[in-house]
Amino acid sequence: MSRTTKRSTALAALALATMALAGCTATAASGATAPTPGASSAAAAVDSDATPTPTPESAEPETCSRVSDVVSDTDDWHWEREQPLKDLGAREFAQGKVTFDENGTPATYTVEPGDVEAVIAERLCAYPNLGSLNHVRDIYPGQVLWLSPDPDTPWINFHGPRHADAGFPQIRYQEAITAAGAAVDAGDIDTVREIWNDTLSGMFTDQDLIDAIQQVVDAGDPDGLRQLLS
Repeated sequence: MSRTTKRSTALAALALATMALAGCTATAASGATAPTPGASSAAAAVDSDATPTPTPESAEPETCSRVSDVVSDTDDWHWEREQPLKDLGAREFAQGKVTFDENGTPATYTVEPGDVEAVIAERLCAYPNLGSLNHVRDIYPGQVLWLSPDPDTPWINFHGPRHADAGFPQIRYQEAITAAGAAVDAGDIDTVREIWNDTLSGMFTDQDLIDAIQQVVDAGDPDGLRQLLS
């Protein structure tokens, strides 16, 4: 074999050895970077245990399990709450201020612009008759709603006396109630007495009720007059 042939053979062998070494290196590098399935599962398990997902809080406002109505067990002028009210907090269409009595029960509600009577009632767990309870057809901003009547003080219905005769002058009656209520709010006791004595007293037929109202009017007690007329 000539010297040229020997050199060519040696070079070819060296080239084959270099290619084989390069293949082994690539295989080793590829195996080093590929994670095993077992390692991936373990990492996922650690991550899921480390940070539990919190339960989202509900954005819905609290609601009442039962509403409290105003009832009379004897007649139509001694009224009281079936159960104490509860303030569930301000919400859309019921943003007004609530005051509380010594027992922590809601006592008054001041109407804010945009308030809706039914939503106020939902907030307070009250039957939605707060307007008529306060001798008005419709509530209005700035009005202080008294929420629970005193059963020991007479209350008269804004819509008319019980068992009113046919043809009863309801409009004149309600206008007199409204005017008397405004006088109560202004502290004008003389006007209250004038409206009662000259107009309202002749519209009632229940003598017991007439006597009870007359007693409150003559005494000039602001709280009693407020419950009667405002």
